[in-house]
Amino acid sequence: MAETIFTPNRSAYIRAHAWMAAIGMGGAMAVLWFLDSPHIWTGAVGGLAAIALRGWYMASEELAVVWTLTGDSLSGPAGRSLPLPQIKAVKIMGSYVQVITETGDKHLIKYQADPAATLNAIERAKA
Repeated sequence: MAETIFTPNRSAYIRAHAWMAAIGMGGAMAVLWFLDSPHIWTGAVGGLAAIALRGWYMASEELAVVWTLTGDSLSGPAGRSLPLPQIKAVKIMGSYVQVITETGDKHLIKYQADPAATLNAIERAKA
């Protein structure tokens, strides 16, 4: 089997951060509303600013993570190597693919353009 490389997709990264910003904005506004603040709108500004800053700051690191699928293992960042027989489950979570091992360790292959294709490639390699 040839190597298959899974790299993060910039559009999926931006889309995930847009969802986080929307949730952060709503959450911050809800907290200010609960506190009876007359300036609830500042929660939207703060939530958006926080997620935008995080997205900008983390982009170079997050978009450089590469996972490699070979005939016998799935290798990732920080020297992670998962032998294929030890992979218990593979799930899709938005643009992430979660890989769960027999020992219960969980790993995320983040920001995939087509998470279903990533899942299918891992499942085919396991079979």
